[in-house]
Amino acid sequence: MPGGQFTNLKAQARSLGLEERWHEVAQAYADANMMFGDIVKVTPSSKVVGDMALMMVAQGLTRAQVEDPAVEVAFPESVVDMLKGNLGQPPGGWPAPIQRKVLKGEPASTDRPGAHMPAVDIEAVRQKASKDLNVPPLDDEDLNGYLMYPKVFSDYVSRHKTYGPVRVLPTKTFFYGMEPGEEISAEIDPGKTLEVRLQAVGETTEEGDVRVFFELNGQPRTIRVPNRSAAAKNPRRLKAESGNPLHVGAPMPGVVATVAAQAGKPVRAGDLLLTIEAMKMETGIHADRDGNVKAVHVAPGAQIDAKDLLVELG
Repeated sequence: MPGGQFTNLKAQARSLGLEERWHEVAQAYADANMMFGDIVKVTPSSKVVGDMALMMVAQGLTRAQVEDPAVEVAFPESVVDMLKGNLGQPPGGWPAPIQRKVLKGEPASTDRPGAHMPAVDIEAVRQKASKDLNVPPLDDEDLNGYLMYPKVFSDYVSRHKTYGPVRVLPTKTFFYGMEPGEEISAEIDPGKTLEVRLQAVGETTEEGDVRVFFELNGQPRTIRVPNRSAAAKNPRRLKAESGNPLHVGAPMPGVVATVAAQAGKPVRAGDLLLTIEAMKMETGIHADRDGNVKAVHVAPGAQIDAKDLLVELG
């Protein structure tokens, strides 16, 4: 595992509730790497191996089960993209059995990635991105980020509008928050620094909110924010019944990104039902049989836990 990925993967594991199972994640990483042919692991191929490892641990899958053609597996989209050839080809190509299982009959490319991409009108894209995101024209650095990772950049802009320039926070504070009595400095503009001291955090309400008491440049402030580490006392989601082939459950915690399934509509084996996103890892959930959609229990943006019932087939 590349050293630079270690901390990122640990943060991903924490967000999925797998921090206490880190030894399993590390072993799954080694297994996934060998399953893909012991590939060269640099960004983004290293992240793909990490995505696969997290999925294996979250779903309780072994390498043997993932490679078994009889075991249905919802592979992360990054894995599908890599084995399609969109990151290039390792020496000797991808291991054929796992490539066949991941692609489910879709063709793979052996050309140079990007060889068939159309030319980009830089200024036209700059103006379109500015209009679509409702922001001033992007500078070259942000435009490059948008061109390479349009969805990630769009999510970043959305969060920036909600939370402000969180990039100025110390890294430890960004990942783990502050403890009562702790003080940090954040330079939000050249020469403009905020001094923030956390005083106390109140009790969690039934709605899942807490009051946060702090000082901003010496002035006392109080705000109410969601407590993400505590579940609100709202009705819990239904769980998929183990062994029920008509129940489609969530393979891991995350957020529903898109929903393609519609109640009352027919689906065929392999059809995309919905996609789940967790820490920039997107996983497509596909129908494993022909049938009709009896009910869809989630909508885009819904926060879900592992084994939550997503779709019922009839």
